[in-house]
Amino acid sequence: MLVSAAACTADSSGGGSGSASCAYRVTYRDRTYQDVANVDFTVGGKLGPATQPPCDDTGSQGGDEEAATTETAYEVDGLSPTVAIAVGDTPDEARILVAYSGGELPPEVAELIGK
Repeated sequence: MLVSAAACTADSSGGGSGSASCAYRVTYRDRTYQDVANVDFTVGGKLGPATQPPCDDTGSQGGDEEAATTETAYEVDGLSPTVAIAVGDTPDEARILVAYSGGELPPEVAELIGK
């Protein structure tokens, strides 16, 4: 199944100042992955649970803390899970996330974008 991903943040169209604005990130096997845009990829086999930490866009100023959520991590065909995973409730809903911190994308992912 071929999927095209786009960057996402939590919807802030609710209008209130308490709307979430955190980037979409998950942890899988002690590695942090973040959302990337404009990557065509194919979802592979199921890997296991990935955890999205709670969004703390208020700097812990509020009394209501969100709980971490868990979704399913899937392989991305042609990429090692140490580089990228797909995450979603189902393969059809999965989006690609990449293990990198700012700066440049891993060359394997940059190649997918360049195709």
